[in-house]
Amino acid sequence: MAGPEWANSLLLGGIVLLGSSVQWLTGMGFALVAVPALVLLLGPAQGVVLANCAAGAISVVGLAGGWRRVRLRAMVPLCVAAACTVPAGTWLARKLPEPALLAAMGALVTVAVTLVMGGARVPALRGGGGAVAAGAVGGFMNSAAGVGGPPLSLYAVNAGWTVREFVPNAMFYGVVVNVFSVAANGIPRLSAPVWGLAVTGMVAGGLIGRALAQRVPEKRARMLVLGLALAGGLTTLGKGLWGL
Repeated sequence: MAGPEWANSLLLGGIVLLGSSVQWLTGMGFALVAVPALVLLLGPAQGVVLANCAAGAISVVGLAGGWRRVRLRAMVPLCVAAACTVPAGTWLARKLPEPALLAAMGALVTVAVTLVMGGARVPALRGGGGAVAAGAVGGFMNSAAGVGGPPLSLYAVNAGWTVREFVPNAMFYGVVVNVFSVAANGIPRLSAPVWGLAVTGMVAGGLIGRALAQRVPEKRARMLVLGLALAGGLTTLGKGLWGL
C-alpha cells in the first residue's frame, strides 16, 4: 500500500482499538466513539458496516463471561422490535445523499449522547412498551448510523438497572442488533491488510479495556466516552452540513 493508504489504515486500526477499549470499560461505547471517525475516514456506508461488524464481534466475546446475567424477559421485546426496524434504517441510509446522511448521523449521535449524559427520565421508556420503543429506535439507529446503544442505555436508566445488570444485557443486545444490521447492510469491502489491522485493534483494545476497567473509576470512564462521542458527533454533523 502507498504511504497515504497505510496512514489511513493505521488510523482505522487506532480508531477500532479506542472503540474496543471503551466498550470493555463501560459495556457500550464502541459505536459512539468509533462511528463518527470511521464515517469520516471510510464514508457513511463502509463506516457503519465496519462498526456493525466490530461491535457485534466485541459483544460476542464480552457476553461469554456474563450470559447468565442476561434478563431474557426484558431483552426479547427489545431485540424483536430492533429486528423489525433494521430494514427501515438500511433503506433510509441508502436513499439519502452522503452530506445529508453525514448530517443525520452526526445529529443522531449528538442528540443521543446529550440525552444519555443528562440521564433523561422518560416515562414512555418504562415497562414492556418502553422496551419495544427503545428496541425499535435502537434497531433503526444501528442500521442507519451504527449507533444503537443509546436507546438501550436510556431504557436501562429508566428501568433502574445497575451497571452490573446493564453490561451483560448491553452485550446481548449488541450481538442481536448487529447480526441483523450486518445481514441488512453487508460486510465492509476492505483489503486483507486493513482487515488485519481492524482485528488487531479489536484484540488490543479488548486487552487494554479489561486492564483499565480495574483502575479507572466507572463514572470518569463513562464521561470520557461520552465526551469523545459528542465531539465526534458534532464534527460529523458539521461536515455533513458543510456539504449540503
